[in-house]
Amino acid sequence: MMSENLKTKIADFDRILNEAVDTHLDGKELVGVVALFSGGNDSTILTHLARQFLTHAAHANTTIGSEHTRQFVRDVCSSWELPLLEHKPPMTYREHVLLHGFPGPAMHYKMYQQLKERCLRSIRRELVQNGYRQRVLYVAGRRRAESSRRSNVVEHERIDSVIWASPLANWTKADMEEYRTWALETGDTVPVNPIAIAAGMSMECCCGAFAEPGEFDMIERVDPAIAQEIVQLEADARAAGVPAQKCRWGWGAYRDDPDSQPIKTGAMCSSCDARWDRTSPTVHEKEA
Repeated sequence: MMSENLKTKIADFDRILNEAVDTHLDGKELVGVVALFSGGNDSTILTHLARQFLTHAAHANTTIGSEHTRQFVRDVCSSWELPLLEHKPPMTYREHVLLHGFPGPAMHYKMYQQLKERCLRSIRRELVQNGYRQRVLYVAGRRRAESSRRSNVVEHERIDSVIWASPLANWTKADMEEYRTWALETGDTVPVNPIAIAAGMSMECCCGAFAEPGEFDMIERVDPAIAQEIVQLEADARAAGVPAQKCRWGWGAYRDDPDSQPIKTGAMCSSCDARWDRTSPTVHEKEA
């Protein structure tokens, strides 16, 4: 039996989606309702909840993520008969590293733009033929309780021809777990990505710009194929003449002055927003 709390949260989920369209469509044609499906736990619940509203799911193939996660996304979308738009960035992660070296903290937002944002723009272009007359709704799994950086996530907004909605904005982790349990009890199980469980994140992006000490060991344990790819790319970067410091994946995690890192995260980088909460107050003061 569904609790009153869960009924309230699902009603809030539906309200935000409906308000997003009512507020921002402004008489334009809605050409798509797209769940941003990273393959992580939150985005899987998001997509499960929003299935009745969706026309597509979207996945940014960052070219430096877990193939297991990508396949999980493909399999789930196939089982739900939900068209999947999986796009890659115009410049692959490998190409970037061989030109500029592995990214450090100051390059995080640049990597977000290159590996994720450009995929979302490409998906928009695929669906929106006329930006003056058409709109697409992106449904994101951002939650205010995830981190201090997300505590002010807006429920919905419009940026150019894209309407953004975050219908999970007011959900807590406990709410997410309650929904998953309720779905299981009713026979409508929410799929689970083993990679996300083992890593604590979807691992759709392992760019290393904002890596933490020991993160490579975790990647090697959870998905050895990514670790092997990184080790080979480190060797290739050295052979390409990349400066020595930038030939090491995640080198920013081992700097002597971590509090001086300029930090800016992207709208769809939930794990990096969470890492912000683990940085020192000095970093917060510098950005403010």
